[in-house]
Amino acid sequence: MFRSLPAFGGDQRQVAEIVRGVMDGKTNNTGSITLAVGGATTTTLSDRRIGADSVIMFVPASVAANADSARIYASGQGQGTATVNHVANSTASKTYKYVVIG
Repeated sequence: MFRSLPAFGGDQRQVAEIVRGVMDGKTNNTGSITLAVGGATTTTLSDRRIGADSVIMFVPASVAANADSARIYASGQGQGTATVNHVANSTASKTYKYVVIG
């Protein structure tokens, strides 16, 4: 996890470090998920950064995931959780990287 600032800011050095990290693409809003197996068509994604209006994008991180990458989406989002909808999964290696925006 990338460092963040205290709720009421930080000293000049802390702010500079965080801004430099953001400019280098370290925005601390990514993760990975492996889909549930056994014929499941949903998997719960838990991430404290998810909110009701967040946009969640998925990128396949395994060959098995790539085959179904057009049929995965998030719904039912709430504070810290989302339901990931996908095709029935019998392969234990369907792993995706994701990014949460907003």
